[in-house]
This record gives sequence, C-alpha cells and structure tokens, in this order.
Amino acid sequence: MRSYSLIAPAKINLYLEIIGNRPDGYHELAMILQSIDIADQINLQAASTEEIHVYCNHPQVPADQSNLAYRAAELMARQFPDVFSNFGGIDITVTKRIPVAAGLAGGSTNAAAVLVGIDLLWDLGLTKSELEELGATLGSDVSFCISGGTAIATGRGELLSPLPSLNQIHLVLAKYLSLEVSTPWAYKTYRQEFGNSYVKNTEDLVARANAVHSGEMVKAILDKDAAKISQKLHNDLEKVVLPAYPQVLQLRELFATQEGVLGTMMSGSGPSVFAIVESKAQAEIVKQQIRTAIPDEDLELFVTQTIANGIQILQGTGNR
Repeated sequence: MRSYSLIAPAKINLYLEIIGNRPDGYHELAMILQSIDIADQINLQAASTEEIHVYCNHPQVPADQSNLAYRAAELMARQFPDVFSNFGGIDITVTKRIPVAAGLAGGSTNAAAVLVGIDLLWDLGLTKSELEELGATLGSDVSFCISGGTAIATGRGELLSPLPSLNQIHLVLAKYLSLEVSTPWAYKTYRQEFGNSYVKNTEDLVARANAVHSGEMVKAILDKDAAKISQKLHNDLEKVVLPAYPQVLQLRELFATQEGVLGTMMSGSGPSVFAIVESKAQAEIVKQQIRTAIPDEDLELFVTQTIANGIQILQGTGNR
C-alpha cells in the first residue's frame, strides 16, 4: 500500500505589520515568517475507497471538511480528477505536537504536508512553486509552510521572498491550552480601532510592503544577529489582543523580566508568546522560571529553536 510520512513544522512571526485594506476584503500585510522545530507528523496512505478520511490524536482537531488537511486533499482531488480516480481515496493521520489554535500555523502546515505528500503519492511531479500556488488558495500561511525556513511574506501572506535561513536561535514558547484567539476577530478588531491609519493609495500600499525588504529586521536576519532580531520584533495584532486577553499580556510581561531573554512577542494572532534567548541552556532555565511563576497545568511551555526547512519527508513507499 502506497504511503508517505511527513514532518510538518510550526511557524512564528518575527514581524507582522498591517498596512491597509485589500480589494478582496483581506488585509495587506508585511510579515517575516520563521519555521521552528515543534512539528506535527502527517501520515498519508492510499485508501481502497474513493473517500478522504482524517484521523487525529488531538480531540480539538476536527476530522471533517473544516480541517485544512482534508481541504488540501479535496483540492488535489479536484485539480487532478483523473489521477484521483486512478489512485483512489486517502487516509490522513495527524499526530499533533503543535499546540492547537495557537497562532503557530498548525492547520496550515498540516495542509502543506498533505499537498506535498499527495504530489508524491500520485507521482504528479509538481514544482515547489506549483505547490505553493495551490497552498495559497487554502490559506495565507500554507504557501510558506511548504518551503519554510525564513521568508518575507506580503500580500495577504501568500507572496513569499525567501531570506537566508536562521538556524538554532533558541526560543521558549508558551501557550494556555484552554485559551484561543479568533484570527478573524483579531483582524476585524484591528480594522475597527486602527483602520483610520491604513494606507489608502495602492502605490503606497506596495511601497510600504516593499519597505520591509530593506528594513532593520531583515538586516538583523542577514547578519544572523539574535540580539538585534529580538530588538526589532513587531506584531501589530498585539495592540488588540493583549488588552483583551490579560493572560497573554501577563506571559509577555513575565518573559520580558527573565534574565537571558533577548526579546519576546506574541506570534500571529496569538495566544502563543515566545521569547528569544541566548542558548538552549538558558531556554531551559527560563522555561523553569516561568513554570515556577505560573504553576498552572493549563500552561504549556516548550523549548524550541529556529530551523531552515518546511515540510520534510520522513519515509515513503511510493514509486519514487
């Protein structure tokens, strides 16, 4: 039976700027995205029926058509109906290690892994660019998650410009299990509160988006300077999420007071908060200090690091 196992890494935002409105109703964004080594495992297996099934070890992850991994398989079936008819359905098993609803692109990276895996299962021979184009129709982060590493993302997040990858910058990441922040709510609230400051002119939107390429954060990344990167962390969504979610604010403030923390920020629309630290040893110390300060079992804490890749093939029994 043809099958593939893939590793699907999470991502954090090192930079997130909301520039203005787009004609399609989304926001024009300028972001810097970074893969980290917290990852899910996705197993794909050819099924004996023509159905798509999703299985997951996490009770909060849906197994129906609302799951991005399911939608990714459905997309491939629509795009390549003859191949789908030939190979049949797919069983998708998600082993969840990325915190759910955390602003870490867990659903998006699962979808990216399904696109890559089905390309292999069906011997489609798609290029990375073709896979990213398909991914962009599913969600703004899916395209990035395919290649991963470090990249500037503009448009609504689907236009990618790779940067030299950051390896082994050490992080501590925190997320309350029971706490979720709605991404649509965060962007809608930001528009309501700060929409009057949006760039209105289309040419100015493009110029602002392009400005991030020559910005100080990119220079710090090119220099692989963790301290400077930490000083330039920026996330516009903190302006609406932190006042509304005191637990997220508390985590951010607590990280900022720990010795060895170079910088801290909320990732995406939250509620995950990460801190950049000097070393893995220091990360373990900071993790323990946060655990001592907040002995709540609902709080998940991770020591992780930046990585240079997106979806990786763990093993496969296809024809390639």
